Amino acid sequence: MLLSREKTEFYLTDIETPVGQRINLTIAGLVLLSSGIFVAETYNIPDFVRFQLNLVDTAIFIIFAVEYGLRLWSAENKLKYFLSIYSIIDLIAILPFFLGAVDLSFIRLLRWFRILRLIRFIDKRFFFGSVSSEDGVIFARILFTLFAIIFVYSGLIYQVEHPVNPQVFTTFLDALYFSIVTMTTVGFGDVTPASELGRGLTVLMILTGIALIPWQVGDLIKRLVKTANQVEIICSGCGLAFHDADAGFCKRCGAKLPK
Repeated sequence: MLLSREKTEFYLTDIETPVGQRINLTIAGLVLLSSGIFVAETYNIPDFVRFQLNLVDTAIFIIFAVEYGLRLWSAENKLKYFLSIYSIIDLIAILPFFLGAVDLSFIRLLRWFRILRLIRFIDKRFFFGSVSSEDGVIFARILFTLFAIIFVYSGLIYQVEHPVNPQVFTTFLDALYFSIVTMTTVGFGDVTPASELGRGLTVLMILTGIALIPWQVGDLIKRLVKTANQVEIICSGCGLAFHDADAGFCKRCGAKLPK
């Protein structure tokens, strides 16, 4: 039983082996599919299509719930895992379903934190192929962070504003447009929130945009400039692909670079 628990934990966290890759890429795909379903439901679609989407979303929830249970069961230190950031994100992702029978409409906001589960899949190099794993991971984290923040804010503002301001926030695209305009502090003013909670979210968006976006974009530009000044020489020791033009040894493992 101990071996079975160890194997379960290994395959749920590993994305180097074929089995681990399939499991974790499937979970990542379900996260994107679940988010896509919610976006589709903001549009005027036939009732039978909406019903089918709800069935798929329910099935995805069940998979998420089983996955969370397996992760908690297989963790060597269950309390440490339960209090970890990934565990909290996973729990938030399934919590709305358990509270669905309760008349707390705001709890639906939590479902948008499903997209943040994708953070764990940026930590390994196989996503980036022949690109320098270090720089590839940094690129992906920066781009994903911007995407995730905008996506989550768009979901939140749509959930808050659509019930009270449906003419302005008609679909998710309206909320996405508002989030991008707000977070980049352009502020056209053609789309504005009507509720107090919506205005509060707008303030948070502006503060997030001022604090985070210039820093992330600046870091991305520095990385692009750094990579542009490097040459592709694959290290035989660790596989790092890009090095300074005058480098004789790998900056990661210290192995001598081929000429």
